[in-house]
Amino acid sequence: MATKTKRSRARKTLTPEERQARVDELHAKITAQVEQLRGSDGWARFLSYARSFHSYSLNNLMLILAQRENATQVAGYVKWRERGRQVRDGEKAIKIFGFSQKRITETDENGEESTRVIPRFPILSVFDISQTDPIPGHPGVPENPVRQLTGDDDFGIVDDLTAHMTAQGWQVIREQLREGFNGYASGERQTIALNAAIAPAQAAKTMIHEVAHVTLGHTDDQADYVAHRGTREVEAESTAYIVAGALGLDTGSYSTGYIAGWAEKADADVMRETASRVLAAAQKIIEVLTPAAADHDLAA
Repeated sequence: MATKTKRSRARKTLTPEERQARVDELHAKITAQVEQLRGSDGWARFLSYARSFHSYSLNNLMLILAQRENATQVAGYVKWRERGRQVRDGEKAIKIFGFSQKRITETDENGEESTRVIPRFPILSVFDISQTDPIPGHPGVPENPVRQLTGDDDFGIVDDLTAHMTAQGWQVIREQLREGFNGYASGERQTIALNAAIAPAQAAKTMIHEVAHVTLGHTDDQADYVAHRGTREVEAESTAYIVAGALGLDTGSYSTGYIAGWAEKADADVMRETASRVLAAAQKIIEVLTPAAADHDLAA
């Protein structure tokens, strides 16, 4: 009988100084990636990653982008084994931040106990699917199936998001809009309108875009929206691009041109805030459309 070899995963013990040095190095990589978002090419690159890693925090998404720019799907060593894939020997791990909580019970001078919870952000190792091989004979787990977007099918997106918005007091209507206008969201009337003339596939993309406006708070103040219309439209379309991509729907031919108009003069703080808002909005909408698949990384 063949002896099964077990790969050693012993963790190296680090001093507090070494641990802090690693954290500082990772944060430096995050900062460098945020700087690169300032150009439209950098923004498009960020969105491409966000489609694949929408469940990760912004910091972890930036870390994956910095360490393996061709990554498409990441998981830990054990998780890959469960999915029927083996990380190849010698592959360099991608370092990200994890999240855990430590509960501490303290006793005061009167003998009374109190409990407090301390958040912790350990450094974790993950690997891209390109760093793994199938395990022979393992049934594995089907990788995210990609459903091609077709003109006559909205994949239930319009109905699902309509139900979601109706529960929040909004109405969704179809009406004839002039050519070039696919839809709009009115905060004053709490109404989302879709152009009655557009195909189901476009209706799905437009519905995500308009719900993104609501989720991002763009409909709360019309004057603010008008004053920052370019930024607001890019945020909404970027969110729609991420959501559609995460569901396997290709909207690139429509969204890329929309997003390309992003102002390249924005500073790093503005880019970080915008990227964070877009990612958070996309995560909320994806949860509505795929509630059973919600499995979010709560890292820093």
